Amino acid sequence: MKSLKLLLLFWISFSVNAQIGKPIVASDLMKIVTTGNLQISPDGSKAVTVVIRKAVKNENEYYYTRHLYLLDLSNKSEPMQLTFGDRSDGQPQWSPDGKQIAFTRTDGDKSQIWLLPLGGGEAHVLTKAEFGAGSPRWSPDGKKILYTSMIPFYAIEGKTTWTYERPGRTQGDEPNFKNMKADEKKKVTTSPDGSLADVRAWLAKNASESNPRVLNRQNIQGELNLQPDENFSHVFIIDVSGDSKAVQLTQGFQNFNNTEWAPDGKKIICDSKAYTVHPDKERDNDLWTIDVESKQAKLLLHWDGYSIGNASYSPDGNSISFYANNTNGRSFAQSIIATATASGEKPTLITTALDRDAGQLVWSEDSKTIYFTAQADGDIPVYSIPASGGAITKVFGKDNGINDFDIRADKLVYALTETKNPWEIYQLNLKDKSATQLTHFNEGWLKEKQIISPKEYWQTRPDGTKVQYWVMEPINKKEGVKYPTILNIHGGPSAMWGPGIFSMWHEYQLENSWGYGVVYCNPRGSGGYGDKFKRANFKDWGTSPMNDILSSLDEAMKNNSWIDKDNLFVEGGSYAGYMVAWIVGHDNHFKAANAQRGVYDLTTFMGEGNAWRLVPDHFGGYPWDKETKKLLDANSPYTFVNNINTPLLIIHGDQDLRTGVIQSEMLYKSLKILNKPVEYIRYPKEGHELTRSGNPGRMMDHLLRVIEFFERYAKHPN
Repeated sequence: MKSLKLLLLFWISFSVNAQIGKPIVASDLMKIVTTGNLQISPDGSKAVTVVIRKAVKNENEYYYTRHLYLLDLSNKSEPMQLTFGDRSDGQPQWSPDGKQIAFTRTDGDKSQIWLLPLGGGEAHVLTKAEFGAGSPRWSPDGKKILYTSMIPFYAIEGKTTWTYERPGRTQGDEPNFKNMKADEKKKVTTSPDGSLADVRAWLAKNASESNPRVLNRQNIQGELNLQPDENFSHVFIIDVSGDSKAVQLTQGFQNFNNTEWAPDGKKIICDSKAYTVHPDKERDNDLWTIDVESKQAKLLLHWDGYSIGNASYSPDGNSISFYANNTNGRSFAQSIIATATASGEKPTLITTALDRDAGQLVWSEDSKTIYFTAQADGDIPVYSIPASGGAITKVFGKDNGINDFDIRADKLVYALTETKNPWEIYQLNLKDKSATQLTHFNEGWLKEKQIISPKEYWQTRPDGTKVQYWVMEPINKKEGVKYPTILNIHGGPSAMWGPGIFSMWHEYQLENSWGYGVVYCNPRGSGGYGDKFKRANFKDWGTSPMNDILSSLDEAMKNNSWIDKDNLFVEGGSYAGYMVAWIVGHDNHFKAANAQRGVYDLTTFMGEGNAWRLVPDHFGGYPWDKETKKLLDANSPYTFVNNINTPLLIIHGDQDLRTGVIQSEMLYKSLKILNKPVEYIRYPKEGHELTRSGNPGRMMDHLLRVIEFFERYAKHPN
């Protein structure tokens, strides 16, 4: 009896410890495994996916690996790794007979198409494209592979269809050194002291070596570097046998993207545009087809008032599906699924009734149903709709997010994010709705961890707007005790947060493990709540969204007595970096704040960020318009810099050209001049995606620097 009691006490103790678990720590970031590019085999028995891991060679050398894995859909065997090493493999595609997988492998800056035979043998390279190859697609007969390659401006023959944009010069009036062989370059006379032609040739030679970079285009900022030259996406096909060279199907100064075969293998459908202005000034796409035999590309469908793209044929070849975006208020407009006949006739919008941005799309094998995802109320469910239009049905998804999926017969394979596990792959039987877990990439290390679940709330603002928010408790919370709490804000501004969004999983859990509560919401302007809600921050980036956010915090405090109202912190990145700076310029009750990768002066943003179109799209004009300039200044956090008294940590990446870095320097320098408490962190080799796909070591550094800064001012219970 005594031994039974001891056993019972041991079991209770074990159960309590297992339930409590260990807190999430910063280095758990290295354990999180994600996947991508799910595709089911033609016979429906297997699936292939890309498995993404973080790795470290030594204390300072962090990197990512991307390998192909094979999943057994009968669930009788564990996922099998197909490729190995310090590789970056991606975009796997099954051959029609299921015997090979085509994929891309990146070596340096270029990727090539590789083939992996599943019956045995090593993967081998298929393409040797000068400028790299991507987006492989097997022809229906399995004999050829379609791919695209980005061809630089200088390597394209002929003249542009738009006016050459170098003032006072004409296209082709100087030697093209970038496209010359070494012996040809020697024949060209170049001299800084010669004739005008010699001087121009000398200058052109220097520019060909990017010393200096000569900029004439409008969109000069890329993500990490300036991009003085345009590139154009062109279409190639190559025999799988490798016995012949690749054939280029498209030519000229035109882009051909999102290419897919027609079921009969005679045509290829894609996005394109016949440019009449420089590509930087053209924001819309049409649907085009390319005849494989004649290599003739022609317009299939232009739809007034819509930019259309990402087309795919129904399996029976009779119809096409595509995405349509209204060009009226384009940055707010929902992405709508549309269909048309295979010849481009009778275009019809079919998902307008959902009033949500349509995401990934997959046809059913019988061509009768279209499945798709859409962000909605903090989740990312899968929906279905008859291909002919009609009622939209939610297939599954609640308090979670479907990140990627594919369908074959009655099998739906999908990657899922949920609070208890950031990422695993499952299989859903569409007939009986039973789900089977296929991977356990994260499950093992999570068993020893304590995971905090968010509590969902809604509030109604004075103007009737309904705002959704969530509250997460600090780890090991005790009744009757007050805890410091972080108000975490999302960017975009049209992003959406919720239990179904992977990007914040680790950050939230880490902050909870350090003893902080977390409050987050989706203020007006967010995606996932319909067209009207998304447009509600037009010409109003600051005041109304801020009031939604602060009101969510106020409501959270009313509903959660453990939140310490005198121990509050605020953070956010990108548009949320803007919002943090705006809030601390208008509100002084936060103990400390962190603004990351933000926009602080909207006029400066117009010039230094590649996301500059947010200015005219969201404020209705440009800084040189008198009324717009007043509006931009009134909505710029920098205008209120002298009101900032909250200790502020500013973070930016050295190579962040999406928002630019000068504004962060302006904000920091101004606060220093004003003798305000401020610290500035700059990360080398990082762009705007520092916190999502940046170097893993710097991602952890970033997380801990924010927490360390808050710890200087936080009061934790004893």
